Amino acid sequence: MALYTPEYVPNGNEIAVITTSKGVIRVQLAGNDAPIHVGNFVELAQKGFYDNLKFHRYVEDFVIQGGCPNTRPLDSAQVAEAAGNPFAGLGTGGPGYTIKEEFTTNPNNSHEDGALAMARSQHPDSAGSQFYFCLGAQHFLDPNYTVFGQTIEGMDVIEQLRVGDVIESIVIEGANE
Repeated sequence: MALYTPEYVPNGNEIAVITTSKGVIRVQLAGNDAPIHVGNFVELAQKGFYDNLKFHRYVEDFVIQGGCPNTRPLDSAQVAEAAGNPFAGLGTGGPGYTIKEEFTTNPNNSHEDGALAMARSQHPDSAGSQFYFCLGAQHFLDPNYTVFGQTIEGMDVIEQLRVGDVIESIVIEGANE
C-alpha cells in the first residue's frame, strides 16, 4: 500500500473538538511535531470520516481507541458485543491508505495522560485513521507510536469512554481554510 502524504499543511494552532456520546474533548494538535499525522487527521475530520464511528477498544489504565470505519454500520451494543472477537474485524479498518511514522522525528513524542496518538499494525508506516487516548502515562509506547496531540479539556470525558461509545463528530478549530 502506498504511503499517503496529506495535502493539508498544519499551522500549529489546530485544536480538535471531538464530540462523543459522553461529552466533548478538546485536543491541541501537534502540527509542528507530527505534520503528517495532524494533516491526515484534519483531512479525515473535515471529510466527516470519523462521524458516528464507535470506540472499539478499551484497556483500563492504558488506552481507549477509535477511528475504525468497520464500526460505522454497527450500533453501540453490537460494537460492545463484538469487542475482543478477532473475527469481527473491529480495529482492522482504515481510510484505504497508510501514512509514514513520525515517532522517530517528533521531538515531543511523549505518551502522557491524555495524549492523542495513532494506532498501527506491526509495520511502522501502517497508521491510517485509528487513534487512541492514553489513560495515564504510557512512555513505553514512545519509541513505536506517533503522538500528535494532547488533551487540553475533557479528561473527565476520556475517563468515562468505553467500547461502543460514539464519536459524533470531530471539528478542527484554527485550521487553514
